[in-house]
Amino acid sequence: MTVEIVYETHSISVHNEAGIASGWLPGELSERGLALAAELGERRRDDGLDAVFSSDLRRAVQTARVAFEGSGIPLFQDRRLRECHYGEFDGMPVSLLETRRARHIDEPWPGGQSYRAVVGQMNDFLAELAVEWAGKKVLLISHSANRWALQHLLHGVPLADLVDQPFAWRPGWTFHLPSGWASAGA
Repeated sequence: MTVEIVYETHSISVHNEAGIASGWLPGELSERGLALAAELGERRRDDGLDAVFSSDLRRAVQTARVAFEGSGIPLFQDRRLRECHYGEFDGMPVSLLETRRARHIDEPWPGGQSYRAVVGQMNDFLAELAVEWAGKKVLLISHSANRWALQHLLHGVPLADLVDQPFAWRPGWTFHLPSGWASAGA
């Protein structure tokens, strides 16, 4: 049995509004972000979700809580859903990172990790999800690098084609995790 995955990015943070790449910094939702998180809950509460999983970084946790707390849908946090760790570049302007992303598909950011490492973390998460949530519908609240990991693992899109794309928000992406998922050779 497959797992239906609905993927949403965390709501807009103060860093997003300022053009800062948070990486592993916790982040904080902006006033607009809090309103959008509430809208996420309105959009998704009645979608038949069996669980909501979020990154353990504050901006993702805030999004999940504002959207789903009190809904009866269980909320889980998982560090494998964290944004790419930019190391020395955590907290730097997005404009600096955008020109360097392709270099860090396999090579870790100084003091951080590579996008391939994010794919590995997502692959481990999916293997667990496939066993424990087979036949269920779950929502993931995470970050841009994690969406790239899902697109790479489940749709076969090369990372090189993903990391240089500009971020375009939309109200969720849907993925289907095949039964028996073990590894995609991340």
